[in-house]
Amino acid sequence: MGRSSVRAAAVVTLAALFTGTATASFGAAPEGVNTPIPIDSPAGRYIVLLKDAPLATYEGGEAGIQRTKPDKGKQLDAHSANSQKYIAHLKNEQKAVADAAGVEPAATYQVTLNGFTADLDSSAVAKLRSDKNVLGVFADEVRHPVAVPSTEFLGLGAGDAGSGGVWDAVGGVDEAGQGVVVGVVDTGIAPENPSFAGAKLKNKRGAEPWVEGDTVVYEKADGTQFRSTRVAGQNWSKQAYSTKLVGGQAFYSGAAAAGFDFKYDFKSPRDGDGHGSHTASTAAGNFGVDTTVEGIDFGKISGVAPAAKVASYKACYVGPDVLATNDDICALSDLLSAIDQAVADGVDVINYSIGGGAAKTVLQPEDVSFFNAAAAGVFVAVSAGNDGPGAVTADHASPWYTTVAASTIPTYEGTVQLPNGFEAVGASVTVPFGETMTGPVVYSGDVAAAGAAQAEAELCYLGTLDPAKVAGKIVVCDRGVIARVEKSQSVAEAGGAGMILVNVTPGSLDNDFHSVPTVHIDAQHRTALLDYVRNTADATATLVGDNVSGVETPTPQVAGFSSRGPMLADGADVLKPDVSAPGVAILAATHNASGAAPTFGFKSGTSMSSPQVAGLGALYLGERPLAAPGEIKSALMTTAYNTVGADGSDSTDPFAQGAGHVDPTKYFEPGLVYQNGAADWAAYLEGLGLAAFDGIDPIDASDLNLASIAIGTFPGPQTVTRSVTSTQAGTFTAAIDVPGIDAVVEPSTLTFGAAGETKEFTVTFSKTDAAVEEWATGFLTWTSGATAVRSPIAIFPVTAAAPADVEGNGAEGSIEIEITPGLSGELPLNLAGLAPEQVLINGTETTGAADDGYTYELVEVTEGTELARFALDSSDDTGSDLDLSVYRVVGPEDWRYYQVWQSASASADESVQLTAPTPGYYLIEAHVYSYTAPFTWTATSAVVTPGGLGSLTATPNPLPVTESVPTQYTLSWSGLEAGSYLGVVRYGDSQVRTVVSVDVP
Repeated sequence: MGRSSVRAAAVVTLAALFTGTATASFGAAPEGVNTPIPIDSPAGRYIVLLKDAPLATYEGGEAGIQRTKPDKGKQLDAHSANSQKYIAHLKNEQKAVADAAGVEPAATYQVTLNGFTADLDSSAVAKLRSDKNVLGVFADEVRHPVAVPSTEFLGLGAGDAGSGGVWDAVGGVDEAGQGVVVGVVDTGIAPENPSFAGAKLKNKRGAEPWVEGDTVVYEKADGTQFRSTRVAGQNWSKQAYSTKLVGGQAFYSGAAAAGFDFKYDFKSPRDGDGHGSHTASTAAGNFGVDTTVEGIDFGKISGVAPAAKVASYKACYVGPDVLATNDDICALSDLLSAIDQAVADGVDVINYSIGGGAAKTVLQPEDVSFFNAAAAGVFVAVSAGNDGPGAVTADHASPWYTTVAASTIPTYEGTVQLPNGFEAVGASVTVPFGETMTGPVVYSGDVAAAGAAQAEAELCYLGTLDPAKVAGKIVVCDRGVIARVEKSQSVAEAGGAGMILVNVTPGSLDNDFHSVPTVHIDAQHRTALLDYVRNTADATATLVGDNVSGVETPTPQVAGFSSRGPMLADGADVLKPDVSAPGVAILAATHNASGAAPTFGFKSGTSMSSPQVAGLGALYLGERPLAAPGEIKSALMTTAYNTVGADGSDSTDPFAQGAGHVDPTKYFEPGLVYQNGAADWAAYLEGLGLAAFDGIDPIDASDLNLASIAIGTFPGPQTVTRSVTSTQAGTFTAAIDVPGIDAVVEPSTLTFGAAGETKEFTVTFSKTDAAVEEWATGFLTWTSGATAVRSPIAIFPVTAAAPADVEGNGAEGSIEIEITPGLSGELPLNLAGLAPEQVLINGTETTGAADDGYTYELVEVTEGTELARFALDSSDDTGSDLDLSVYRVVGPEDWRYYQVWQSASASADESVQLTAPTPGYYLIEAHVYSYTAPFTWTATSAVVTPGGLGSLTATPNPLPVTESVPTQYTLSWSGLEAGSYLGVVRYGDSQVRTVVSVDVP
């Protein structure tokens, strides 16, 4: 891949990219309203991003400041004199923008983002959004931290020496990740934990990290330096840093601005929750650390890359209730500060086990930051989220990082037995191994305390169980709503002897330390269990501290909580998650107070699987320091293997497992690599219409050179292109299987004379018997000898391939429209319009030459509207610049808005088109940004509903169609007066539409 002139995500020109990004308004408004204001974004903390490139992707252009974007295969050097000069330039630029708006930045970003955070009122928000130097203004948001050691399960090594696996292959545990720094953006770190133990830093340059004043310096494997400032803070001293823990910083300005109470956490890098220490030790904790939990010895644990260094960037804080995740806070502005600082310090890998729910776009502010981090050579692993098992629940949709699902590993188990032969294996660490406990059993919903809500008793809320009915008994509690350990606490407080925790829907089985002996079983057993317990006199149950079923629990299974694709954010042409990794009942370091004994604990979640992949990224970079993020991600994906179902059979769902479960025993020699980098990601964004980059041509999103193939809208035959780079000599032969889809690979064999050669191939897909409006999935595998390079495929056949728009002329006329149907039979053609283009504003500029302000008009959109188009048209297309914003507002007298779309190019003509818009009031804002008088302009709207003018007719209708066979129909109209008109043809019950424009002179 050749280098191109990429100005990074900082030059994203927003079409409808972010809710709330709009040019501000200063024209007439309803009483009490000065400008359109986001309905959910009043005065408060905001993130202001500027358009010029940040340090990581600056291509040059400023006088006296050379390019800072690293060359291919190199990492960013944020500490060079030239980099510091550009950082100073960005700070000056940010100050000028802030001063012009009359605001004081609370924090600034220069490395992966160009911008600042500040407390803004509505007028400052409006003023900043009207500044042409500003990319966007975003309200600060809150994100949430999301028995065989996992390292042994991954094949890294076993035993006291960590031998017999991948660690041996890279030189042993003392070399596994050597020269690499893993940055962890999370809840902080417990420096006393032996997982992070290291030697005292010396003020002497050497191979190990050293200190220069208050700066920790480390010579990395790629030849660059990691440099991070030592800080002192609450329960944290500068002596906390060591040859292992080389970085620790805290960011809490955003949390403080949100009114967070810090008395339950520390304003320092110290971990007040355990989540950050857990993820850090999983990724890069020391080898062979002895663990005990609640006084029980659980053996030794190791990080995936035990020789890598750790740097913690705390941006998440825990509230008063440590059991309530919604009591915690991760302010987006603090997260961005942490990411920016991590890249500035020089980390090689970032783990980001933080989530905000199902992804709605590939360009959230942190996605923009990670774009630039990855462009600077940093490998980023992120968690998919814990909102499964439903579809379209996954977070982190962007292709430049690796999104990780969670799967199971062999763990500590227990068995529930009933006298009627019922037997269910689950998770347990509180029934002593090999021991049994038998006693009377009751269902919590049947033993509610007087006055307790039935639903709360079923969930074993504290204080909801009747001691007279619970004492000495084993209690069945439903999982959900409150913390699992609170349920056993409730049983214990009521005098119960044990608990059977049962999932209500399929989910994870968790090894928690409960107040009474507990076995946690899955939902498939709930009906039979409750049928016996509730309908049997003197019912009893036995809890066994082992799996005595005689059947080994299949692993790895994708956890029920693990969020799933498809990713519908900005289309569905990128398959997510990317891979699966161990994320259930993972034992790792947790938090402790200063001077207190270190602790360890079991945790489950995609937060636990993401650092496994971050650690694998560090292992890879320890061997190949110049490897690009895209190379590492490809190697992980193409060597992955299928997870399994509860019955042990292969599970091939790419929306659950991605490419499959990671296999470190193979990923160092993947055979072929799908390389991609900043220029490719930029072309992908341009193809989606989300960004504009200098010197970059757009591509179809399905052609992004990933190690997976997804076509989110497949109306008929489509050819995708990929290129692969060899890591070995040999001839690779393609095999592809997507049930219901015919797929042809050209060429079907690729011969490489040596490692490092690159060849291109295409895959042409045609539908056979796949159903429309349903996903078809499968795999493409390239094989050479014992090497198999596998890519997941997901294709969504639709009803028809039809032109997005057609044009006609004249008071009466017709157009022949050709479509390629995705089915056979009678296809209804649903017509709407023709709707006349209405002139909303006539503008005339006769004097002046710059910024003539804003003009507004209101349009009502009714139920059933198929399409609404708003446009600005200027008589002077070269000497004027108009911008258009369209707000969906509360009402004609209330200009608070729910959503905004903007067309703000450098040209004079702009348009915003909304498909199936939400009914309501839409405020049209025309901003005459600059012009040379005299000139005129108009603002227009066309709202397309069923019916309309011109007797719009399709013939024949319904249209007889044969799948994949192109066919035509005639669209005709008559009786129109002079003007411009808009109509829509929608194909059957699908969302495929053709927009019809008719101009009558």
